[in-house]
Amino acid sequence: MRKRRRDSGEEESEVNLTPMLDVVFIMLIFFIVTASFVKESGIDISRPGAATATKKERGNILVAITSKNQIWIDRRQVDPRALRANIERLRAENPQGAVVIQADKESKNALLVEVMDAARLAGVENVSIAADIVE
Repeated sequence: MRKRRRDSGEEESEVNLTPMLDVVFIMLIFFIVTASFVKESGIDISRPGAATATKKERGNILVAITSKNQIWIDRRQVDPRALRANIERLRAENPQGAVVIQADKESKNALLVEVMDAARLAGVENVSIAADIVE
């Protein structure tokens, strides 16, 4: 006896995973885009302590001043003359962003005032100075 062949009209049943993979990749992209990343200035700072310091939830533009009076933004050193342009660029990315200045205890006050002035000239109204909370 001969074995019967399957009808050519009858297809094998298999699960198509392509739509499920599309959905998984779209969800992955969504979570990557909407995740809030921790921004760092790029250098360790020894901040002064303050008894009246309060914890700020967000600081979108972090500017660090080292003990050697260097200015750092986004893990790179910035020239004081280009500070305002850098803050304006970061503010254009996030118009509601606040500037947080992390000044080392050993840095000069004149440089701190210069950074604050550049932030205000760049159009940022919310400028804060980071300090450690003293209990």
